[in-house]
Amino acid sequence: MEEHARVYDSDQSRVRSWLAELRAPFLTGSVTPVVLGSVVAWRETGRFHWLHFMLAALGAAFLHFGANIANDYYDHRSGNDEANVRFIRPFSGGSRLIQEGLLPPKQVLLASVLFYAAAFAVGLYLAWAVGWGIVIFGLIGILGGFFYTAPPFKLGYRGLGEIIIGINFGVLCVLGGYYVQTQRLSMEAFLISLPMAFLIMAVLWINQFPDFEADRQVGKHHWVIRLGRRKSIAVYAGLLVGTYAVIAIGLLSRTFPVAAALGLVPLPLAAKAFVTARKYYDEPPKLVPANGSTIVIHLATGVLLSAGYLISRLV
Repeated sequence: MEEHARVYDSDQSRVRSWLAELRAPFLTGSVTPVVLGSVVAWRETGRFHWLHFMLAALGAAFLHFGANIANDYYDHRSGNDEANVRFIRPFSGGSRLIQEGLLPPKQVLLASVLFYAAAFAVGLYLAWAVGWGIVIFGLIGILGGFFYTAPPFKLGYRGLGEIIIGINFGVLCVLGGYYVQTQRLSMEAFLISLPMAFLIMAVLWINQFPDFEADRQVGKHHWVIRLGRRKSIAVYAGLLVGTYAVIAIGLLSRTFPVAAALGLVPLPLAAKAFVTARKYYDEPPKLVPANGSTIVIHLATGVLLSAGYLISRLV
């Protein structure tokens, strides 16, 4: 009986470890833009294909899981996560499950490959259903996410990680959600993707601050390392300003519907996050409110823009 209980506890612990490895709460970074692109398409066409929407969101989630897990494995291989002693959970430093001996590295890598394979399978179905253009989005997502930390490209080490994340989890997710509904692209869908791209870049940007010393130690020369934390605050501010400038310009030019002005509501929170980041950029524990707020800003802006497009269609 006791042996059965130990096995049960072990299985439960393993399940919890894998759930933690997935970091599912961060899926807002990939699913929210898919929702936005889908709603933009619905406002334009008046048609909504629920199966295609759910598969697009599922494919984006699989790509996100694959990228998260691959990043854990290759940051372990490079010694990055082992060297990181100033990480702030859950915003930086990876899941720490390999470092804590809870998951074997090879199994972590295999899980990443399986999620990418699942995303590819979803993409193949959508390609058959709506057009092969969706395969291009998927391949860019797979290659960009995997080689963010994986050799030989190690894009995150070469100052390309920020733009890759912006493209993958901003532009491509919005355009992918739009494409599976309409089988084409539009300038409006591209422009509305830019706030999502800027904000997900801001999330990555501010989360690199606590990892500064460890990243520099292993040669991970992203732009926060290249500029230094103090100068990087200006770029963080630029990403936030760029987000709401695009929305404002879209509204003034009547490219976006009037109700999309809801997307401006998180602006005060963005200003508060910037003030916190400017004050505590070199003190990771005190930077936590800015780390958390940036994720909330991304989610809130995406949801409110989507709500604006829904209202515009209904009214």
